[in-house]
Amino acid sequence: MITMLARRNFFNDFMSDPFDFGFFGTEPAPKANASLMKTDVKETDKAYELDIDLPGFDKENVQIELNDGYLTINASTNEEKEDKDENGTFLRKERFVGSCRRSFYVGDDVSEDDITAKFENGILSINVPKKELPKPEDRKRLISID
Repeated sequence: MITMLARRNFFNDFMSDPFDFGFFGTEPAPKANASLMKTDVKETDKAYELDIDLPGFDKENVQIELNDGYLTINASTNEEKEDKDENGTFLRKERFVGSCRRSFYVGDDVSEDDITAKFENGILSINVPKKELPKPEDRKRLISID
C-alpha cells in the first residue's frame, strides 16, 4: 500500500488550485501556501510602503533585519490550547508552532535608520525611503577630432 505522501506530486501541489477541496477523487491543495506573508507594496514619490498580513502573530515574535541590501521579515508563533473538564481530565489539547520568512531587495544604499515599521491589528507596515540617485551632469562632452 502506497502512503498518501509517497503518491503526492509536490510540483503539481505547488501549481494546484487553492479552492480544490478534494472532491472527485483529488487531494486538497496543501496548506503550506497559507504561511506565505501576503504583502501589499505601494510606491510613492519618496518611498515604498509595505503592508504585510500577520494575523495571529505577536509583535514580540516579529523581527525585521537589513543585510546586504535585503530586508528580511521573520515571524513565529507558538500556541497551545487545552480544554479540561471539572476533574482536570483533558477533553482536548492542541498545539501549533509555525514560522514564516520573506525577503525584499531594497538596495545597498538604504540603512536601518532610514526604515520605519509599526505593527498594528495583525498588519506590519514598513516604510522604505527611496534614495535619490545622483543626477547626471548636464554639461556637454566634446570629442576631439584628429
